[in-house]
Amino acid sequence: MSAMPSGGARHRHRTPVAGPGARGLPAPTFAALDLGTNNCRLLVARPGLVGSALEGASPFVVVDAFSRIVRLGEGLSQSGALSPSAMARAIEALKVCAAKLERRQVTVARHVATEACRRAANCDEFLARVKDETGLEIETITTGEEAALALAGCAPLLDRAQPEALVFDIGGGSTELMWARLDAAGGEPELVDFLSLPFGVMNLAERADCDCLSLEAFEGLVAQVRERIQAFEARHDICARIAEGSLQMLGTSGTVTTLAGIRMGLACYDRSRVDGCHLDFAELRAVTSHLLALDCKARALEPCIGPSRADLVLAGCAILEAICRTWPVGRLRVADRGVREGILLTLMRGGVPSARPSVSAE
Repeated sequence: MSAMPSGGARHRHRTPVAGPGARGLPAPTFAALDLGTNNCRLLVARPGLVGSALEGASPFVVVDAFSRIVRLGEGLSQSGALSPSAMARAIEALKVCAAKLERRQVTVARHVATEACRRAANCDEFLARVKDETGLEIETITTGEEAALALAGCAPLLDRAQPEALVFDIGGGSTELMWARLDAAGGEPELVDFLSLPFGVMNLAERADCDCLSLEAFEGLVAQVRERIQAFEARHDICARIAEGSLQMLGTSGTVTTLAGIRMGLACYDRSRVDGCHLDFAELRAVTSHLLALDCKARALEPCIGPSRADLVLAGCAILEAICRTWPVGRLRVADRGVREGILLTLMRGGVPSARPSVSAE
């Protein structure tokens, strides 16, 4: 558990409140901060529909939220370290987060960093600077815990009528694949195994010229990713589950939510319409083909992409296509939720999601 607000921009650990209304105390306010390779995201919430049986219902009420593209991992794959400009962008975003935590009088919070900080040689230096300049204490979590948190955050969208699920999270610096079993009675999904791929939209885009990516180059990226996930398929024989009809697929990432928004023809991105929708693989491929035909400037004009992500979206499409070709389920559910929601749920329940050891693709 991380830092709590305590005067000014500084934060320190506090003992969590016992619960909503306990001994006359007000309901606690929870916060989850996810500092990723590409984005810095904050979610502040209070307990809501805990235990709700409504499929896809949120068990909390959002009080505040923040998201900014910071590209913390820019150039990391070449240099092995976080660049001064990337660290500065991230710290400016984290200052906004610290102010929101203070203003919302957050009671219990957890702040985590993922792949960029896992890989950077100067991670400790960066996190020390973050603490000094923002008051936030950020912990770097393992790939296993990232997978478990993402699964926990997406769990309300999983269909309990199907006993198994393949969940994936395409990030900026890595992609997590989660193999899960579901309890028809409504218990939490069991994370059976996971695989962390060293491919995300940022580091994969840096391997290729994604400003104007040819079909041949795109296929090369797809092949790189497919090669690294074959062992996961062999270990679990997931394709056999597909043939039996017992498997569902769910994707959580900016890639799948962006493709969903484009497929819907949204004039601007609308989470309420995208989160929980279903997309056929044919629809995903149609949008990918459309984007491949555009140059970077034209992609930037797409309302659900914009200039800040126009050079990254095709790398995400390549990772997604590799997953879809390896496991031809035919349809997936789209989740605009993940690690932050997983953190909030586990904090509110007073537990920590478990992650079993797995063989990493790194």
